[in-house]
Amino acid sequence: MTALQQDSRLVRTDDRWLHLPNRWGIPVDICAGADVPIETSAVEEILTVLETADTLARLADATGHGEAGVDRVALTPDLHKGAGIPIGTVLRTSGALIPQAVGNDINCGMRLETTSLDVDRVRPRLDALEGRLRHLFFEGGRRIALSGIQREALLRDGLPGLLAVPGDPASGIWSQHRPEDGRPGRVHGERYPVTTAEPFRDWIDSAGGTSYDSIIGGVGGGNHFAELQYVASVHDRQAAYAWGFELGQVVLMVHSGSLSLGHQANADGLEQARRAWPASVPLPDNKILPILLDERNEAALRRYLDAFGNAANFAVGNRYFLSLMLRQGLAAECGDLTGELVYDAPHNLLWRHDDGTVVHRKGATPAGGYAEMAGGPYAMWGEPVIVPGSMGAASYVLRGHGDPRTLASACHGAGRRVPRGAASRAGDAELDEFLAGFRVVTPLDHRDPAVTRRADVMAAWRRDLKQEAPWVYKDIGPVVSSLERAGVADPVVELRPLLTVKG
Repeated sequence: MTALQQDSRLVRTDDRWLHLPNRWGIPVDICAGADVPIETSAVEEILTVLETADTLARLADATGHGEAGVDRVALTPDLHKGAGIPIGTVLRTSGALIPQAVGNDINCGMRLETTSLDVDRVRPRLDALEGRLRHLFFEGGRRIALSGIQREALLRDGLPGLLAVPGDPASGIWSQHRPEDGRPGRVHGERYPVTTAEPFRDWIDSAGGTSYDSIIGGVGGGNHFAELQYVASVHDRQAAYAWGFELGQVVLMVHSGSLSLGHQANADGLEQARRAWPASVPLPDNKILPILLDERNEAALRRYLDAFGNAANFAVGNRYFLSLMLRQGLAAECGDLTGELVYDAPHNLLWRHDDGTVVHRKGATPAGGYAEMAGGPYAMWGEPVIVPGSMGAASYVLRGHGDPRTLASACHGAGRRVPRGAASRAGDAELDEFLAGFRVVTPLDHRDPAVTRRADVMAAWRRDLKQEAPWVYKDIGPVVSSLERAGVADPVVELRPLLTVKG
């Protein structure tokens, strides 16, 4: 998209930034160069979101709460329409929090690990790897044994809590666990504070003793994936060396979240918002329901934040197990491997601050600078920012600069350019060309003759793949370039995919 095709409601201030004027006077900045398309529908949606400023004013007046409002909105280059709030939105409020500004997939995020394997060793084994990974991810091969005590430890205290509970280190997928997996400073938010895990007591107690289930270790749907990649180019040699990257090195990238637990937590948040809603205030037209941060709402807030924290802790653990599954497949086919966690970063979370403000990120990732990383392994570099491209395209690892204009945030991917419905109706030629040159592991083995004879099954499989095909996403190059030129984050390495696992 050229500057001439820009939505008329946007004002370009320079080659890196757009501004969205609005009647509330709320600062709304978009980090996007002229070569990054911005959907008109996303602009319309964010203007609808800004109506929440009126909602907060009415709530504050009705309750005598004082002031509550929307302070700032930052929109990332992957901005696109969501379900009420655009993906790529960073929203700061004062005096209130908004569950919908995080959404259903609480703590959806990225996990990136290095390995000791070289791409030349792995690429010839992709046929065998495909079969192994399909078994591990979709055919009951993962066998993640968890007791009720372990499940509760994960929900209450995150991955550190889970790893502190004694278990059988040689059992199933646990054989891939390494002592260094619990190293601090490489997960954004080691654990999310809760007072209880009771919102998910059914899941905890379903273990009985030690048992397996179909939830933990699930990739999820949509744009979630687990991927084998390799380091294709280095942009910052010093940072790449410090972070453990080498040219040709195979790395593991996981994009997943809290699955059904996040949906339950968000539904509970909306229910708490409805219960706390004053009878004298009509429900807002935009259907966005904030919760005021006052003593009268303390019980509602605590209930939501416990479920929210449980789901967030679960998501970090789930990404960890997905990485173990990738390790298991690689080790079985390529021999023992070593490696380290580079970073685990969230996309959909909120952060409460002592001054009464709340930063919500929906489809945006933290991109802190030196100050935010002080005291940790990235204090000299800035926060690792993981930006995956579309399926089959390059991904990037950058280092953040803590830019206040974006509320220390960056994009979490390339961003859609074609809605899912329209993408699923696309022609077959492009999909066939893509599948001829790239390997996608799904629950369905599309090469199996018994499967290919089922036209209805194959049509449904192809329809789902089209929704996540490369051409429905923005070009990752201009997106990353926008971040770099705006001073939001600088590229460290470029990663190229070898194989993608899709749910």
